[in-house]
Amino acid sequence: MNRTEIYLDHAATTPVDPRVLEAMLPYFTEQFGNPSSIYAAGRQARAAIDQARARIARILHCQPREIVFTSGGTESDNLAIKGVAWWHRLNGRGNHIITTAFEHHAVLHSVQYLEKFGFEATYVRPGPDGIVRVEDIEAAIRPDTILISVMYANNEIGTIQPIAEIGKLAHRYGILFHTDAVQAAGTLPLDVERLHVDLLSLSAHKFYAPKGVGLLYVRQGTKLLWQQNGGSQESNRRAGTENVPGIVGMATALELAYAEREERNAHLLALRDRLIDGILQRIPDARLNGDREQRLPNNVNVSFEGVDGETILLNLDMHGIAASSGSACTTGSTEPSHVLLAIGLTPEQARSSIRLTLGKDNTEQEIDRTLNVLEETVTRLRRLTSAQARAR
Repeated sequence: MNRTEIYLDHAATTPVDPRVLEAMLPYFTEQFGNPSSIYAAGRQARAAIDQARARIARILHCQPREIVFTSGGTESDNLAIKGVAWWHRLNGRGNHIITTAFEHHAVLHSVQYLEKFGFEATYVRPGPDGIVRVEDIEAAIRPDTILISVMYANNEIGTIQPIAEIGKLAHRYGILFHTDAVQAAGTLPLDVERLHVDLLSLSAHKFYAPKGVGLLYVRQGTKLLWQQNGGSQESNRRAGTENVPGIVGMATALELAYAEREERNAHLLALRDRLIDGILQRIPDARLNGDREQRLPNNVNVSFEGVDGETILLNLDMHGIAASSGSACTTGSTEPSHVLLAIGLTPEQARSSIRLTLGKDNTEQEIDRTLNVLEETVTRLRRLTSAQARAR
């Protein structure tokens, strides 16, 4: 098996920061109690959750009680969208949802699921730059619109959406607003008041915390039907024994990310621009997908004309470089990326694309090596394709 030497898929998942692991370890061993138990060990676990909730609330600028811990971003998205939709259906308050055509599948599939039950949806397309226009969201609003859901930053092309402006628009019309902020956490501000959001989803493993834990911010007074039953945890909002070590780890990782955000972002931006400039200067017929400036500091999504993206990834892997072709949740799919199709790429262009997402521990030397391998790989594959075409 090849050993990964250069990891460039941080949008898929991140390694657990050693400081995060250290904070978690006691809750696997001597402080292992069930937080619902009334004896001392249970009270210790409950105190750890309460402290983590308060620590996270300070970063989100919300009340601790507005945070609901979940198993991750997918559950949080499902809970937000289905919960709002079903509450409104049961109370006769509306039937229409607005989202975008390039959301994560946790959002798209939730909305499509609801359509099977008679809900109606409008999927607003982003521009060719990968950014949704506020006026297009407003044009989709109907008298029966109950929810708008727009991701904060796209998980494949990294483009940052005008969330605060959309939130203001939604509230002007009296509509609830949800954002999937999974990719934004750690690099972009998460002040829910300034973002004007009613619901916000996060997943811990995107910012150097463990997999299997996330949260949904729910503004006080927001009406939704809770989806998971079987216990009174999370103030009767999300049944199931809480993942104490995971929650502690998520709080620690989020604090570290925002304490170090300025330094991390500067490092990531320098590496990102070094990688983008190197690709566009050294490899002919390469194109950057999504706006150059209005994008996450760690995201590079590029297409290489005439070369299959999956083949490039396999060649990178043989050199110990890990990257992806898009969302980790759709890896293995033969279908072209719905995100790239939504911004106007052809299926062939979409299939020729790869995503390289950087992390806080990547180095300039790793970027330079990646550029060398990428240039050699694309050149060789194009020659091979050309030779095969002539042989026919």
